[in-house]
Amino acid sequence: MRSPLAPGVRFFPMIRDVHWLFYKRVIIPLVNCSMVIRPADLNTTDNETWCDWAPFDQDNYKTLYGMLDNSFLVAYAIGMFFSGIFGERLPLRYYLSCGMLLSGLFTSLFGLGYYWNIHSIWYYAFIQAMNGLVQTTGWPSVVTCVGNWFGKGKRGFIMGVWNSHTSVGNILGSLIAGAFVSTAWGLSFIVPGLIITFTGVLCFFFLVESQFDQSFFSLCRKAQPSRKSPTHYIEACCVPYFEKAISFCGALSIPGVVEFSLCLLFAKLVSYTFLYWLPLYISNVAHFDAKAAGDMSTLFDVGGILGGIAAGVVSDYSGGRATTCCAMLLLAAPMLFLYNYVGQTSIATTVVMLLVCGGLVNGPYALITTAVSADLGTHESLQGNSRALSTVTAIIDGTGSIGAAIGPLLAGLISPTGWNNVFYMLISADVLACLFLSRLMYKEVRGWCSRT
Repeated sequence: MRSPLAPGVRFFPMIRDVHWLFYKRVIIPLVNCSMVIRPADLNTTDNETWCDWAPFDQDNYKTLYGMLDNSFLVAYAIGMFFSGIFGERLPLRYYLSCGMLLSGLFTSLFGLGYYWNIHSIWYYAFIQAMNGLVQTTGWPSVVTCVGNWFGKGKRGFIMGVWNSHTSVGNILGSLIAGAFVSTAWGLSFIVPGLIITFTGVLCFFFLVESQFDQSFFSLCRKAQPSRKSPTHYIEACCVPYFEKAISFCGALSIPGVVEFSLCLLFAKLVSYTFLYWLPLYISNVAHFDAKAAGDMSTLFDVGGILGGIAAGVVSDYSGGRATTCCAMLLLAAPMLFLYNYVGQTSIATTVVMLLVCGGLVNGPYALITTAVSADLGTHESLQGNSRALSTVTAIIDGTGSIGAAIGPLLAGLISPTGWNNVFYMLISADVLACLFLSRLMYKEVRGWCSRT
């Protein structure tokens, strides 16, 4: 269902071709005490937990942090399957704006625990779970909006560039957290909460969901009443036809949805394991301090930006989304093996390997969650009779989010046996992701051969 044209666009009709879309992901910044100056008069020998906030000042603090992470990720994965169904049936502008405002509220409530002197783990876990649920409104909505504006032939490149906001958000989130963590850690959450609240207001006033809404507004402004009936022309022009939303099972039956969903489960498992464990790996293996390891790990995100754009360009040019993903996943497996064994021999090697691995791991992930989701949501089998973009995007990203929750957990269980075993697990997941797309890749290659 479409909402009425955004009031900001009605108020500023000269803004015809510029459409701003704001979306922010907020993650927990976990900063260790080594980055904070120790008070001279503090009498304690616990160097790792002296500056932590109860109950995170005990020996089980890693378990408690993991509980918060999983509260968010599990709630996000479960909520995503329902989010697309609601997004298909509610006005996207209202749905997205409401989700952003609620995300700002729960993110700020997490930080307010500092000022309200709250030390209950259940409070923070509940806030994280609610944050995970409300943030599921974001991805299906924004992919649908962007997919409505750009056709299949150029979606890969445009969405590859657009998708860089996820990595930029990760970097900005780390910088904001670092700015306040040594003085008042609550602001590390309150400031991002205020930012996403502000952008949610902008979204409500200025988001145009599709080209139909813009052209529809232009036609209505030019409409002239007929002599026979002063309202006849306006009614004919300004009452749109709303297509029926697709069902969950109907979306699953679209060719390619199941395969890409399972592929993303393992691709996202690898990506999120790096997101959560890469700084610790660099610190332990390359013997960097915590700050240097954190800074170095951002190169993986930079590589992800480049990989997402490259995957989009190649898939647009070749027309083979599955083949592009398979090629990058196959290349990622040996690169991960090499990074584990030779990636820490020098600074230059570390930089290059992180950029390459980031591009090959996050490239398919970015392509599947953007251009592929948009393509499948407008698949030819729908014959224009159903709206499916939000539901398809939610199914694919929801399945992938299961992998995002499992990956860091598996790494935590395997890492005591050695980092080599963690990388073997990641390589195996990478190969499995590729195997799920083998049938679609075969169809694409066979199609190319038949045309030559």
